[in-house]
Amino acid sequence: MSHVMRGSQRATLMSDVAEASTPQSVDGAQRARSVPWRAIAGVVLAVALLWYLFFADTAANNDLIEGFDVLFTGLANLPALISDGEAYQSWWDWASQAEGWGSILERVIEHVQLVAMSMAFATAISVVLGVLVHRVSALRGPILGFAAVMLTVPSLALFAIFISIPAIGVGDRGPIIALTLYSILPILRNTIVGLEEVDGAVKESAKGMGLNPTQRLLRIELPLAWPVILTGIRVATLLNIGIAAIAPLVGGTGLGRYINDGLQRFPDVTSVERMWTGVLFTILVALVADLLFAVLRRFTTSKGLRQ
Repeated sequence: MSHVMRGSQRATLMSDVAEASTPQSVDGAQRARSVPWRAIAGVVLAVALLWYLFFADTAANNDLIEGFDVLFTGLANLPALISDGEAYQSWWDWASQAEGWGSILERVIEHVQLVAMSMAFATAISVVLGVLVHRVSALRGPILGFAAVMLTVPSLALFAIFISIPAIGVGDRGPIIALTLYSILPILRNTIVGLEEVDGAVKESAKGMGLNPTQRLLRIELPLAWPVILTGIRVATLLNIGIAAIAPLVGGTGLGRYINDGLQRFPDVTSVERMWTGVLFTILVALVADLLFAVLRRFTTSKGLRQ
């Protein structure tokens, strides 16, 4: 009997100690959660970045005051540079006489081909993966995570990785693979969202009409999700048009050759004209592509979905 009483007293004592310590542990956990760890980490990262860029002992001129002085001086001189008619005439003479519009057109076609091939691969891969993720929800996290990681890799680093692979090497193969990887996330995400937005009543009606899952996908779900999928393709295409300008740095083709040549020749004669040509026609290609996607959306989307 005495053993039972002592056991009950020990159990009561332990419960009292636990009850006494529980509020303190809860308060400690609440205080830990109230600390703005993300803000602190952001400040530390910003300070480390500023130190590295402006104060670390490197071979570059990292004078912070001088850097801001150069920046503000350049901004003050920007209106005069924009209104300089001789600069425009110099570029026009180089593009029309020295380089020739035919050579520029060849570079434009190379750039378009580079983007078009990567977008064709990316669209096929992304739509298939989007349908798979829509069917198997457990794959959503891993597949979207992989696509997001690919988009965060610096473009030049990803381009350079493929140079060391014997089957790829220098040329357009590496840029095409890299551009394909960059394009997967926008198209994949929009494909998933488009399929999820299809009304369940519509799918049930199609099922009641005797359509099997493949027929419902091809005849009902994908056509209804097409406007959202096309938006993802448009975003990825415009992104790729800009990134493709880096391809010449790893032996690729396209309008980036003018930018690369201009940077290597700067400040020699025609260096600025070359850079202008690469930048200007890259922007024009993007504007034309955006217009074509607007027209394609209008003619491939039913009137009911457009409204």
